[in-house]
Amino acid sequence: METQKRTPWRRWIVLVLMIAGWILAGIYAPVRPEITVAAEKLIEEPLTENFLGFAGPFYLVNTLPTLALTIILLVVIAFATNRSLTKSQKTDLIPTGIGNAMEAILEMLYNLTESSAGAKWAKAIFPWFATIMIYVLFANLLKLLPGFESIGVIHHAHGEGHAVQHMGAFDLIQPEKGEYILSPFFRGISVDLNFTLMLAVISFVMIQVIGVRAQGIGYFSKFFNTKRMFKVPFFGAMDFLVGLLEVISEFAKILSFTFRLFGNMFAGVVLVAVVASLLGNVSILAAMVMMFELFVGLIQAFVFGMLTMVFMAMATQGHGDEEHADH
Repeated sequence: METQKRTPWRRWIVLVLMIAGWILAGIYAPVRPEITVAAEKLIEEPLTENFLGFAGPFYLVNTLPTLALTIILLVVIAFATNRSLTKSQKTDLIPTGIGNAMEAILEMLYNLTESSAGAKWAKAIFPWFATIMIYVLFANLLKLLPGFESIGVIHHAHGEGHAVQHMGAFDLIQPEKGEYILSPFFRGISVDLNFTLMLAVISFVMIQVIGVRAQGIGYFSKFFNTKRMFKVPFFGAMDFLVGLLEVISEFAKILSFTFRLFGNMFAGVVLVAVVASLLGNVSILAAMVMMFELFVGLIQAFVFGMLTMVFMAMATQGHGDEEHADH
């Protein structure tokens, strides 16, 4: 039996891209971007001087266009998924394309929720778990697209900046020192502390809502446990102090959610920027770092969603004293 000889065309594509990256990096020298924790302003003047009447000036920062783009793309994906599933229902009931992919993903997430929280509360927890996980995953992966954090508007630097080369209607930042900096049009929203904080607050609030729905007002007894305060004063005081520790640990979830996602994604931005600027013409190694960023984005979305789901499942469980009392 004759074996067909396979042509390693993928290797040639990688080689061509390496050579092209080497040539382009020699022509257009890479410039290390400005690494800032706060989102950059696209317009120096604020859109409004007193936002909501008390929040102060409101600026157009480069995470707002990314937020709008993320929502638009998710709506488009949802519309395409609904159209695909509707079409399959009218024909052979076999979903194809994006409908098949989204159905498989959501079914996997629902089964994971049901195995952790039980069938009774899976329907209440699943929408929050799936929405947060898919949204964070989309936000993490979107910033890996070409053009993110590299194409934008040029402003005068308040400190150290770079020189600018004029190329017709466009300007190109140069490695030489100058008085200009680049503010990208798009910046990943996962590296904006405001986004991760609000997402953490939403997760925290819904954990408490699920707990109250499952246990009623008795849910708060684990935070303010005074049942044995007068019957057994010593152990009652210990229970009360443990409840205060529960309050602290509950609010610590906000900080944990916020800085875990922000820290990991921001560290990826710094790593890619430093590696790309230090390696110069060797563009293939910077691309490998981007693959690592892809892996980190997947893991962080899964961790954020899973922690939300697990904490919600734990909130539905009764407190230890109540369970013993029932028995």
